[in-house]
Amino acid sequence: MIFLTKLDGTSFMLNEDLFETVNETPDTVIVLENGHSFIVRESMKEIQALILENTRNHRRARLRGRPKDEPLT
Repeated sequence: MIFLTKLDGTSFMLNEDLFETVNETPDTVIVLENGHSFIVRESMKEIQALILENTRNHRRARLRGRPKDEPLT
């Protein structure tokens, strides 16, 4: 999950696995698979960076938790 900011300044977390589309119109609009949408302050590039960092953190955590002789997946 990533932290985002609504236009009113409220922070919230959103599961990026549920994203269907992200558009800038010029506000950034995230549409989820279930049809719900969110308008956020972050740009598409910022959201992309947040998702990439979150993915990296999950991979690092998995690697730290694996036994030394277990192959990387």
